[in-house]
Amino acid sequence: MLRPMSISSSLRAWAKRIKRDGVTLWFAGKNSRTPWYAKALGVFVVAYALSPIDLIPDFIPVLGYVDDVLLLPGLILLTIKLLPADVLAECRGQADEWMASKGAKPTSKVGAALIVLLWLLACWAAWYWWTTWRNV
Repeated sequence: MLRPMSISSSLRAWAKRIKRDGVTLWFAGKNSRTPWYAKALGVFVVAYALSPIDLIPDFIPVLGYVDDVLLLPGLILLTIKLLPADVLAECRGQADEWMASKGAKPTSKVGAALIVLLWLLACWAAWYWWTTWRNV
């Protein structure tokens, strides 16, 4: 008799699939058969996923985990849906091999730089808005 999967094991399996699909997108970005729109979204998602810096830092209560729990998995799933089936199968195979041999996801210094750039741009926009509003 089969026992239903517990919630924690279901969540662990889902998290493992999301992690693998993040690496899948890394390989899909290098694949010449990946459509440009999937590649463009994939590059952004992979840069963010592999960045050691979060867009919303985890120390911010509640909001700090929104990107980890909702935003990133949603973007990964959306990008996966944009990939052709043959490219997805090939890249998932490559991701499985990578995860088995390396045991961890790759990291991206470009992704970290992108997040720092976004924060700097947001700070500049806030400063510009504040100085413009104050002078009115």
